[in-house]
Amino acid sequence: MSTGFSFARIGAILIKEFIQMRRDRMTFAMMIGIPVMQLILFSYAINSDPRHLPSAIIDRDHSAFSRAIVTAFANSTYVDFTIAPSTPEEAEEAMASGKINFIFEIPEHFGRDIARGTRPQLLIIADATDPSAASGAITAASTIINTGLAREMSGALSGLAAGPPPVDMVFQRRYNPAGITQYNIIPGLLGIILTMTMTLMTAVALTREVERGTMENLLAMPARPLEVMIGKVLPYVLVGYIQIIVVLNAGRILFDIPFEGSKLLFFWISTLYILVNLLIGFLFSTVARTQMQAMQMMVFLLLPQILLSGFMFPFRGMPHWAQILGEALPATHYMRLVRGIMLKGATRFDLIADIWPLLAMIAAISALALVRYRRTLD
Repeated sequence: MSTGFSFARIGAILIKEFIQMRRDRMTFAMMIGIPVMQLILFSYAINSDPRHLPSAIIDRDHSAFSRAIVTAFANSTYVDFTIAPSTPEEAEEAMASGKINFIFEIPEHFGRDIARGTRPQLLIIADATDPSAASGAITAASTIINTGLAREMSGALSGLAAGPPPVDMVFQRRYNPAGITQYNIIPGLLGIILTMTMTLMTAVALTREVERGTMENLLAMPARPLEVMIGKVLPYVLVGYIQIIVVLNAGRILFDIPFEGSKLLFFWISTLYILVNLLIGFLFSTVARTQMQAMQMMVFLLLPQILLSGFMFPFRGMPHWAQILGEALPATHYMRLVRGIMLKGATRFDLIADIWPLLAMIAAISALALVRYRRTLD
């Protein structure tokens, strides 16, 4: 046997590796799929300058000046006036439930005061739980209002155009007045941590049994698929609770993260989210043949959860198709729920729109996992 350097042996090994790569479809899909997914998401779905943010308008004046301001904001594409509540309390409830990002309140005699040059106040209330989502519209508000009113400053009112701004804008940032980024990041990070750990733990649940040779013992037990799934999932719920407590205490000690809502509601919702991720992992383990494949499937799930859930980038800033994909991800709903409870003190009635999707996911994923569960090693 030759002991010298051989290009023939290197070629044989290369051919063998390419054949193995072709047979391992999951790894090949990961090598191709993840770069393509990143290209699409970062190029099309991610936008740090959100537009068309849902807003409420309370117009108590209904003059030409108030209509000009409403039209100017609508044409700016920063906001979309989706509701016109009759009272500020109704608007506040809509903001607490996450239906709107801004409240614009135009007082009575607004147009008359502009004509007199007394600079009436225009109140703009922003949901500042995500500071980056609110900053764009707030920064551009002065220019938008002056542009909208410029058309009305003609004739006898033309002298007002040369003076100071005709409107005194009053901004109020709710739930995060100082615009502290950590208030938005830490609750979202909790969702990402639970996704990574909970999904991974059960993603290898069945494949580990196969690789260790203990799957035969599990199949020989008089246990139904539902019993196996519950037995594999429930032990890790306690692990999820421990992670939640660690993150909450660290956030409180290091960043003074507020907690305005019910802790009981918080842990109940967190239980739903933990179960969703554990069941997703169990579903992966019924599909994957090896632990490596199960972990690769988890990576495919984790990337969209980070980019499309509103964790790193404003959810409302994404295009409509990306928002549809984001609504199908459990992390999207959990981050809204956690931020709503911790920062807004929201109740279960405020959050019902994001609670029922988690319940539906638990039912659907459980059913699919039970169908996929293999009763034999074949």
